[in-house]
Amino acid sequence: MTTPVPTTSARTAGDVASAPATAPPSGGASTRGAASRQPSTASRSGKGRAWLLAIPVPIAILILWTLGVQGEWILPFGIKMAFLPTPMDVGARLWDFAFGGIMNDAFSGTLWAHLWASTLRVLQGFGLATALAVPLGVVMGRSKTVFRMLEPTINLIRPIPVTAWAPLTLLIIGFGDRSTVFLVFLAAFFPLLLNTITGVQQVPERLLEASSMLGTPASQALYKVVLPAAIPSIVSGMRVALGLAWVILVVGETVGITTGLGAAITQAQEQSRTDLIIAGMIVIGLAGFAADRLLTLAVRLVVGRRPLAT
Repeated sequence: MTTPVPTTSARTAGDVASAPATAPPSGGASTRGAASRQPSTASRSGKGRAWLLAIPVPIAILILWTLGVQGEWILPFGIKMAFLPTPMDVGARLWDFAFGGIMNDAFSGTLWAHLWASTLRVLQGFGLATALAVPLGVVMGRSKTVFRMLEPTINLIRPIPVTAWAPLTLLIIGFGDRSTVFLVFLAAFFPLLLNTITGVQQVPERLLEASSMLGTPASQALYKVVLPAAIPSIVSGMRVALGLAWVILVVGETVGITTGLGAAITQAQEQSRTDLIIAGMIVIGLAGFAADRLLTLAVRLVVGRRPLAT
């Protein structure tokens, strides 16, 4: 009768000690290490390709912009390119707006003061909207009674454009930061609220039943099951709301405010300085882009590897 070969788990200490010291492990650690490095490398290469794919479009826009100004093109909607500055002129104005030394006028070197003032107003309005819209959306998403009570009123107010609120806001609040922050709050509130309601309502009941069977108390299901499952929708609403906050900021800063990107654009419009107007638009676009990326990064740091809206 043949003696059965002992398994790895049945080996004695002497067997292990007699094994060669240079023998590689049985594929576990090295394989796991290679597997853990491979997704990271693939992720970095994928991000690199994404940036490379994004570069040609701005370059093409700059080329067409230059050719359009030089050729005095007339675009749809009656846009006369001859009245626009060239990208080089806008670049020079943007540099002077930030650091001075070229134009040496009232706007030279004032970019950072305008940007800081506008950023504070956006953060205040967006933060207030987040603090109110997300909890209210969770309650409306979980309670059919509360949803039926508030949904008609919300959908009645929501279509009113923020620009229609501006004259009333100036009358009841007055000129200054508070009216601008209120308009930013209005712009950010409804996208956040609707996305939160949708995300909470779409949480499957079976997920709640499964968590209950696994021992999750009903009092903890909201923050252990519902909120994590609704995070992608909430984050999507936050990104839309933050983008709208920067859009409406210009409306709020056009009247009664002397410092801010919207105020700078308004003053440039009064002086027919198209290069400064476009420079201010570019700064707002860059600020909104950076704010969106920072928001996404902050959420990922909080929720870890949970899937988010891209």
